[in-house]
Amino acid sequence: MREHDVVLYTREGCHLCDEAKQKLLSHGMRPQEVDIDQDPQLVQQYGECVPVVTIDGVVRFRGRIHDLLLRRLLHRS
Repeated sequence: MREHDVVLYTREGCHLCDEAKQKLLSHGMRPQEVDIDQDPQLVQQYGECVPVVTIDGVVRFRGRIHDLLLRRLLHRS
């Protein structure tokens, strides 16, 4: 299985973001974490809709990560 470029858009104090990070780590992924509150443009883009996970530049999850869908994405590459 190849390594994927994974970005986790998050904000401080977000329990769903913490869950998303743990789920990605448990699947062997090392997400780059981006705190949207550090960039007004990202705040405007994502607002309260975090976490957002992009895999290889494509938004794949908003909010909770669906385990089955994540496994399918990882295994078809």
